[in-house]
Amino acid sequence: MYLDHFGLQQAPFRITPHTEFFFAGANRGATLEALIYAITHDEGIVKVSGEVGSGKTMLCRMLLEKLSGQVETIYLANPLLSHTEILCAIAEELRIPLQQGYGHLLLRSLQERLLEIYADGRQVVALIDEAHAMPLAALEEVRLLSNLESSRHKLLQIVLFGQPELDQRLGEPALRQLNDRITHHFRLEPLHPNDIAAYLMFRLRAAGYHGPDLFTRRAIQLISRASEGLTRRINILADKALLAAFSEGVHQIDGRQVRAAIRDAQFKRIADPARARWLWVGVSTALCALGGLAYLASGNNAGGLPTAAANKATTLAPATLRETESSAMSTMAEPEPTFSRTATLGTAKLDTLAERIAATEVWLAQTPDSHYFIQLLMTDAGSQREISDFIANHKRTLDLRQLRVYRSRFGGRERLGIIYGDYPSREQANAALATLGEVSQESKPYVRAVAKLRSSQLGRLE
Repeated sequence: MYLDHFGLQQAPFRITPHTEFFFAGANRGATLEALIYAITHDEGIVKVSGEVGSGKTMLCRMLLEKLSGQVETIYLANPLLSHTEILCAIAEELRIPLQQGYGHLLLRSLQERLLEIYADGRQVVALIDEAHAMPLAALEEVRLLSNLESSRHKLLQIVLFGQPELDQRLGEPALRQLNDRITHHFRLEPLHPNDIAAYLMFRLRAAGYHGPDLFTRRAIQLISRASEGLTRRINILADKALLAAFSEGVHQIDGRQVRAAIRDAQFKRIADPARARWLWVGVSTALCALGGLAYLASGNNAGGLPTAAANKATTLAPATLRETESSAMSTMAEPEPTFSRTATLGTAKLDTLAERIAATEVWLAQTPDSHYFIQLLMTDAGSQREISDFIANHKRTLDLRQLRVYRSRFGGRERLGIIYGDYPSREQANAALATLGEVSQESKPYVRAVAKLRSSQLGRLE
C-alpha cells in the first residue's frame, strides 16, 4: 500500500526470508563466511543457535544459495521426523529409489550413493532446521549419519539450526556423544542498538529507496527497545510504522508511528532463563520461611500461645505469600498461559479416540496458521493403546478439553500425534509449556506452530 508513497519498488520489511535482503552487518556476513568454511573444510557437525526471529532461517537460505555450486545440499525442515524418516528424506533428496521393506539396506544404499558423489569430487551437506524439537532417537540417528565416511573423509556434513533450547538438549547425558562431534558452535545474537539504524536503511535501499533517512533517532530507539534486537520483530515494527506514516500522509517515521506499531504488535518480552531461575529461588525461599513461621506459630500455640496470636500468625502467611508471588511474577513479566476462546474442543463428544480425532480436524480447519500449540507425543498409528493410555494417565493433570489427537502420513507410514492448547502467540505457548513439566517419558513437550502441523500432514487420513 505504501510503496509509491515512499518510492519503493518492493516491500522492504517482509518477514519471509529473501536472500537479496540479507544484512551482512552485525557480524552476519562474517558468520556466513565462517559457516561456509567450516562446512567445506572440516569434518565435524556444525551447530547454529539463536532466539526465535534472530535470522537463522535467512542464514540457512543463504547457505543453500552460496553452496549450490560447490556441494549437494539437503534441507530438512520438519523436526518431527523419526530416525527412519530422516533416512527416507535424505534418500529422496539424493534420488535413491525407496523400496518396501528397505530396513538396513537403505543405510547401505545411502552410503553407496554418498561414495559416488564423493568420487565425483563433490560434497553432501544436510541442513537440519528446528533441530531443538527433534526426538531423541532422531538426534541419535544424526550422530550415526555423521559416521558415514570413506577411508579419508566424512561423506556427509551436517549443520544443525535451532533455538537456544538446542544447547540445553545437547547438554543432556543421553546426547553427549552427539555433542562431542560438534566442532563449530555459532550463535546468532540480537542486533545491537547501534546496528539497527544501518539494518533499516539497508532494507530500504534493497527495496529501491533513494531518499534520506526515514526513521528518526527516537523511532530507532523505540524499535530497538521493543524488538530486543530480533530481526523479525524489527521488520514487523518497521512495516507497521511505514503503514502508519502512509495513512497520516507523512514521509518520516517518528516516535508516534512506532508507538502505534508497538501497540499493534503486542510483543512480549523474551524471558531471561537465568533471571527467572533466581526469582523462583527467591519465591521458594520465601515459601520455606513462611512455612517455618506457620509451623513455629502452631507449635507455640500448643504450648500455651494465645489463640488470637496463633490465628494472626497463620492468617498473615498466606497474604504475605500472595504479595511475594505477585511481586515476583510482575518482575518476571512472564505472560500468563491463557487459552483463546476457540481453544477447547467445546462440548463435542470425546468418549472415543475417533471422536477426539474428528473434533481435532474441525479445530485445525478453523484455527489460524499463526497460532501455536504444544506437541506432547508422536507415535505410529498402530499404537492407539499408547494414545488412550496417555490420555487416561493425564486426565487429572491436563485439561482434556485442550488435548487433541491428529492423524498424519509420512513416508508411507501412518502417525498419531497428541497436541495441547491453542495460543495466539509463541510467547503464550512457551509460558504454558513451562507449567506442564514432564508429562511424557517418551518425548519432551515443545511448542509448534499450526502452520507447521498443516505442512507436516502430507497425507491426512479420513
